[in-house]
Amino acid sequence: MNRIQDLQKLIKLTGDRAKLDAKANDTYVVYKTKDGQFMKEYSNGNIEQIDKQENDHE
Repeated sequence: MNRIQDLQKLIKLTGDRAKLDAKANDTYVVYKTKDGQFMKEYSNGNIEQIDKQENDHE
């Protein structure tokens, strides 16, 4: 495998691990889509978009 494939695999495994940890701790993971939207994915499979207001820390 080349470096890019290795890195892609590592990124995928990291995301999978985050989902397992979220399930074990009854919480959620947050990620950004290709379109630039932030999503919150719960351990039960529900996914919701995070509103702009939730992102602001002002």
